[in-house]
Amino acid sequence: MEQEPGMSAAGLLILALLATVTAAYGGSPPSLLTLERAFPAKQRVELEALRARDRARHARILRGVFGGIVDFSVVGNSDPYLIGLYYTKIKLGSPPKVFNVQIDTGSDILWVTCSSCTDCPQSSGLGIELNFFDASHSSTASLVSCSEPLCAALAGECTAQGNECSYLFQYKDGSGTSGYYATDLLYFDSIMGPSLVDNSSTQIVFGCSTFQSGDLTKSDKAIDGIFGFGQQDLSVISQLSSRGITPKVFSHCLKGDENGGGILVLGEILDARIVYSPLVPSKPHYTLYLRSIAVNGQLLPIDPAAFATSSNRGTIVDSGTTLAYLVEEAYDPFVSTITGVVSQSAMPSILNGYQCYRVPTSINEIFPLVSLTFDGGASMVLRPEDYLLHYGFAEGAALWCIGFQKVQDQGVSILGDLVLKDKIIVYDLAHQRLGWADYDCSLSVNVSITSGEDKLINAGQVSVSSSSRTALFKLIRISLFIRFLLL
Repeated sequence: MEQEPGMSAAGLLILALLATVTAAYGGSPPSLLTLERAFPAKQRVELEALRARDRARHARILRGVFGGIVDFSVVGNSDPYLIGLYYTKIKLGSPPKVFNVQIDTGSDILWVTCSSCTDCPQSSGLGIELNFFDASHSSTASLVSCSEPLCAALAGECTAQGNECSYLFQYKDGSGTSGYYATDLLYFDSIMGPSLVDNSSTQIVFGCSTFQSGDLTKSDKAIDGIFGFGQQDLSVISQLSSRGITPKVFSHCLKGDENGGGILVLGEILDARIVYSPLVPSKPHYTLYLRSIAVNGQLLPIDPAAFATSSNRGTIVDSGTTLAYLVEEAYDPFVSTITGVVSQSAMPSILNGYQCYRVPTSINEIFPLVSLTFDGGASMVLRPEDYLLHYGFAEGAALWCIGFQKVQDQGVSILGDLVLKDKIIVYDLAHQRLGWADYDCSLSVNVSITSGEDKLINAGQVSVSSSSRTALFKLIRISLFIRFLLL
């Protein structure tokens, strides 16, 4: 059959569809929707306006396919004589309220201080304004009651005096917090591609602290709460990844200089030099199997039983710990070997019970490299600044002290910010492994996110945010490359 002049195949298809629809409605066509142009027909539209509209659409399309990379600014440094912690900003509630919370991979819960906490710090020596959460001032907040199944799932505590689902947490440094569970909106930006940022929010469970103890009560380094990045179900990374909002992996790169700052992303930082070691199964923390320690390539005489991961033993990676801790069986040979290597160039001395050295020149010229080897053969090389702390000056020479602390009885070694700084650290919960590589954390990093099938969806760059003691520096540049959008 020949086509009518001027009638295309597409036109015939449309007529056929209209006839089908008319017949389906008993001969009467259905109501027609009025379509309007996004931009006026006879008005000139700048190319950038069109591109901006397309970018917004692409973000919505991608948001329905997979989650994006959630990027957090980072403030703080690893020096205990300056700040001694790293923290970030989050937004909770409606209207959103900003809270500064410590980045802590050694715990699970996100908690912020409640307005009803009377004994909590009211000011901070970090130069930040402390904020307090008040559920009555948020239209989307809800307290978790004891009668809800969620309270039982959270292992919350209930008393006869109230119906609030309560919690009590103790940290290894002796500090603690108690309060009640609440739900509210957490706001974040999902980075979907070049200039594609999807402003998102989702309901999360978190803690509202009504009581604090130990170092948490001190004002010199007071912040609004703690952002637990543990691998248990209650952590924010677990809550978000279980809904497909983010991948089940997060990464950080913490700057070690005095300005500090760094990068924290819910996504996987990519670098060809990253080595991985499997996480010890069925452990509440990010626990690795440390196999050996070497100084200048020479293995230390340490009984392998010192690194056993049974019971409460093992080596924990914890960004919420400032220093680093070694079990006694490893600490003593470690310190004695370091002292023996540098004794001809640096004067050993004991200061307040710590092994220190008067160093007349650069520590990199005197002190050796230290290698920590983990299960699977992955090695973490420590520079002198990764195990030493600058304490000051004595008799015209710099005074440096061993930053590792001796652990007695507990049997748990902990790698804190002293060791983790100036490295990419990847917490791959999906594959139960932890990776690392030395890196200049002032540089941009390549980041990927994965789909549910663990296939690479996109890769690109996230840049660093840095800090001083008193202010956040804004994100400089974010650039992601999404291949199929540019085909």
